[in-house]
Amino acid sequence: MPSEPAFVSLVSAAASALKERADEVNRLNVFPVPDGDTGTNMSLTMDAVLAELSELPADADISSVCHAVTQGSLMGARGNSGVILSQILRGLCDVIATQSTFDSALVAEALERSATVAFQAVRKPVDGTMLTVLRDASESARAGVDAQLDLDTLLRQVVDAAFESVRRTPELLPVLKENGVVDAGGFGLAILAEGLLAAYDGHEVRDMDFASAPADLVLSVAPENDWDDQEYLYCTEFLLLGTDLDVDVVQEYISSAGGSELVVGGGDTLKIHVHTNEPGSVLTKMTEFGEVSDVHINNMRRQTHDRMVALQAEAASARPAKSYGFVTVAAGPGLKAILESLGADAVVNGGQTMNPSTAELLEAVQSVNAETTIILPNNKNIVMAAQQAADHAGESVLVVPTSTVPEAFSALLAFDPDATASDNVRAMTEAAEAVTTGEVTVAIKDSKGKVGDIKKGQVIGITGHEIEVVGEDVSDVSRKLADIITAHADTLTVLAGEDLDDTALESLVEELRADHSDIEVDAHRGDQPLYPVIIAAE
Repeated sequence: MPSEPAFVSLVSAAASALKERADEVNRLNVFPVPDGDTGTNMSLTMDAVLAELSELPADADISSVCHAVTQGSLMGARGNSGVILSQILRGLCDVIATQSTFDSALVAEALERSATVAFQAVRKPVDGTMLTVLRDASESARAGVDAQLDLDTLLRQVVDAAFESVRRTPELLPVLKENGVVDAGGFGLAILAEGLLAAYDGHEVRDMDFASAPADLVLSVAPENDWDDQEYLYCTEFLLLGTDLDVDVVQEYISSAGGSELVVGGGDTLKIHVHTNEPGSVLTKMTEFGEVSDVHINNMRRQTHDRMVALQAEAASARPAKSYGFVTVAAGPGLKAILESLGADAVVNGGQTMNPSTAELLEAVQSVNAETTIILPNNKNIVMAAQQAADHAGESVLVVPTSTVPEAFSALLAFDPDATASDNVRAMTEAAEAVTTGEVTVAIKDSKGKVGDIKKGQVIGITGHEIEVVGEDVSDVSRKLADIITAHADTLTVLAGEDLDDTALESLVEELRADHSDIEVDAHRGDQPLYPVIIAAE
């Protein structure tokens, strides 16, 4: 058995190895739900272990060291992965604390106990996770004992088996394969094992970058927002302190309160982790059983957003910067698709009543990775925020002050990749100014305008920021509005909102073509909210 100080050093080395690669583990976090960052959570759990160990006297025996590891990991466990890690460590220490000889048989027994405890903590274990990696490592240790391997050889075999298990996780869990990643928790666990082995064996920590993996398996994840609003919003974790706590009763309530629930520990201390929409209700209920302490509540939607932004920035920094990039604003999948087809790199969700902030625009600019980025705000209420974003970003970001999405269409078509930035801004601005946009919507309250009294619920036609037409029918108002804006036009573009079906759109287009036989009428689905019809003449 290694001496107590030596055992502490091994644990410290394992924690250091994980901390150095925590960001790499974080980037793999795609399962089961956005739950903070796996690498960070596991590393924070190990930090709590080291803090507990630092309080021990120099002559602490192995039993005291193991108690510190178990207690520190339980009290400091963060996130799903951290709580499961605490149970893995608990299982290991259950065996190590009672033995006097550190040999191959002890390793196998400790890993088997660890797997038992960890699997018991998870109500619905899933293949392809850190539990699978632990089980495979345990089975490798038992096979090594059966083969009468010496301790050094067995330890290397166990660590190699852990990494090989990580490499296989995408074959067991489809979501991993779809995203081209290995399991984050399993990878973190394997790194801990390698860090411990490196300290024990005296070699440098190996990268273990899965060079032998299939070509389509990479340690990165596509930058996409995978948050689903149907999922629970808050990751809630805390300690429950009391006397003779009834684990089964607590577990029954926590299981009814949300998902991804974990209740571990016993006696006078439980570590509880649950995803829920009502963390306050959960904490209030728990005070009926004991005292609540060390509460952590994280908004998983924001965590996912921040992770997506970081991944986008990382992906952008890995690409060579292109000469020009474009950030624009629109609401509606159809409008977004059209803007992207015209060259927009980032389309920020927003528009009338949904004005994005300066920070959101700046965030989009930073994701583009271009030597010069041009912002097209597409709404007069967003122009100032766009200019503030440009001022903050510096001379490499410019603004073409578009006030409608159709203006952005024409501006992007006017872009010349061989022209200077200032010439492009001038040409794009002139193209936008040549567009006359009309918007058809429904009045949300009684009011007065240049057309007279307007009643709530009436259909109104707006151009030049003035209400020019009032009526009861979308098609009728759209045709009258078209009469106003097409006086000197050659083309008329119709963008159907989400409230205008294809049949109504086809009928409107036929009527407009009959009304304006000398004008080319083109129609697209914009699927924008609030405005069933947007028309643009130029």
